[in-house]
This record gives sequence, structure tokens and C-alpha cells, in this order.
Amino acid sequence: MMAPTSTSAAAASKAGRLDLPALLARPCAAVMGVLNITPDSFSDGGAFIAPESALAQARRMIAEGADIIDIGAESTRPYGSQPVTAEDELRRLEPVLSEVVALGLPVSIDSMKSTVVAWALDRGAVIANDVWGLQRDSGMARLIAERDVPVVIMHNRDHADPAIDIMADIASFFARSLDIAAKAGIAREKIVLDPGIGFGKTPEQSMTALARLGELRSLRLPILVGASRKRFIASVTPSEPQQRLGGSIAAHLIAVQNGASIIRAHDVAETVQALRVATAIEEKQ
Repeated sequence: MMAPTSTSAAAASKAGRLDLPALLARPCAAVMGVLNITPDSFSDGGAFIAPESALAQARRMIAEGADIIDIGAESTRPYGSQPVTAEDELRRLEPVLSEVVALGLPVSIDSMKSTVVAWALDRGAVIANDVWGLQRDSGMARLIAERDVPVVIMHNRDHADPAIDIMADIASFFARSLDIAAKAGIAREKIVLDPGIGFGKTPEQSMTALARLGELRSLRLPILVGASRKRFIASVTPSEPQQRLGGSIAAHLIAVQNGASIIRAHDVAETVQALRVATAIEEKQ
């Protein structure tokens, strides 16, 4: 485990604080900008692994209107990603995280490892984004409860099964995660749900999850959706990840109509514009 440094401690003191209720109360959905410090992410693998490139991208997303920066150092793409150790993640994050935190926007740490999340929270991250919804690392829920920070609980599966009712599976998964959270003492108002578009799902199931997203409203928890550049878009219109902006925006606008209040996106400027214009039009109705 890397020890805190005076530089990281100073940066952490400048961290953007997150007022989650205020963010969710705004008429327009919030935008979480994606910052991948990885060599193999499906959409931008290697583009921001150099610290100077990562910091420039963070600044760019802030200028474009992001509300949160979500930084991750392990690719979790469904196909072809290589698992990395906590030490690998920390080595990638160490020269970048404190500098991004010091920019002043709330920072989310995208990791399924409690040791990595704890390290990032020590350096100013204010949200934990767990792609396995508290169900992979037995220490994650306890850590979140102790630190009293918001957590994104995402639905996931090891393998897609086209035979299942994906919404029933999501509901069962969230029931388990929320039970784990309650037993650990995580405050319910700190929880955000993510249906995990593209994770353990066929393209058809990802689209079904977006179409039936409103079913999750019964849980009375905020919903985050990250459909940005996902593979299901190419199943409708064949395209490479960098060519899926139109499909990403279409999916995100539908997600907001169906109850999402946070959108996780690679293309921040275009997503912010689309959400703000849609909100302005709706206010005229």
C-alpha cells in the first residue's frame, strides 16, 4: 500500500465535495465524465494512461460541463480485458489521482477492490463506483459504511444468458446488494443504482434494460446509466466505439426519460448539450 504524501494530502484537502441530494434535485441530469487510466479500455484504451494526458482530459471534461470525474485504472470491458492487481491499479493512479482531485470537481473511484477504493478516498475521492455492487469484495460494504461516502452499486454478471429476464435478474441482484449494504450500515441516501448496460448482458438485454428502466423506480433510489459507446449500439448500426456518439446520446436521453438522474459518458460536451437542450424543451411543455 502506498503511503500518503504531503502532496496528495494537500490535494485531497481541495477535493470537490459532493452534495448528492442537491445534484439529484437539479432539473437536468448530472454528467459523470469517464477517465480511464488503462491500456485496454474498450473505447479509449491507452489514450490517457500517461499522467499528463489524463490530467488534460480531466481539465477538458470539467470545462465541458462534467459534474463528476469517474477515474478507473482497471478495464472492466466484457471481452478481452485483463484482470490487474491492486498494486497495478495503485501504480497507475498514484501519479494522477491527487492532481485530478486538486482540480476541484468531485471525483469517483471506479474499482471493485476495497483496498484501491480506501487508498483513493484517503486522497480526496468522494464516491465509490463498484461494478460488482458490493458482491465481489467482502470488505467493500464495510469500507463504504465506515467512510460514509456515496456508492454506485452496479448490476453485473459473469456471463450473458440470453434466456433470462434481465430485469428480474437486475432486481434480484440489487436486492442482494441492498441487503449487504443495510447489514454493513450504509445509509440508504448514499446509494445510487446502475443497471450495468453492457455488463453480463446481450445487446438486446442492454436495450431492454434501458427501455424498462422505469421499473427500478420502485426502489426509490437514484439511477445512474452509462450507455456511452457500448456494444449494443453497434448491434443496431454497425460502428466502432469512437463512432457511437449518436447512439450514446439517444440511449442517454431515453434513460433520463425513464428515470436516470446521472449519466456516465465519455463525450462530455455533447452529452451535456443534449441533456440541457432536452430539459429546456421539456420545461416548455
